[in-house]
Amino acid sequence: MAAPLAGQQPPATASAAVDAFHRALQQGDSATALSLLAPDVVVFESGTRQLSREEYRSHHLGADMAFEGATATEVVARRAGEAGEVAWVLSETRTMGTFRGREVDRSGVETMLLRRTADGWRIVHVHWSARR
Repeated sequence: MAAPLAGQQPPATASAAVDAFHRALQQGDSATALSLLAPDVVVFESGTRQLSREEYRSHHLGADMAFEGATATEVVARRAGEAGEVAWVLSETRTMGTFRGREVDRSGVETMLLRRTADGWRIVHVHWSARR
């Protein structure tokens, strides 16, 4: 895998790391998206779980990039905080667009937990939930 955020400064805040992760998914930039995830990340999504960065890469990354690339998501509310080396970013979103021939217009929530490392903030937990 590429070096974390090769040629870029690491995001200065946990919220910036979350935004960079979503931007990478939207742009189909799997190397950057994966570099923002800790190797031991746990992802909860659509009633499933991936227990590592590698498992997420092989199971859901491609579908998530396709979905985010085909739709537009607006953060309608966000709360973030940190305590020592741990941070949380809680977002409420609205996603609209067309994906696989279907109109998408849904509200969702996202919880991201991050850990500060020598290379900047890394996502250690993701939980996505959406009303359809």
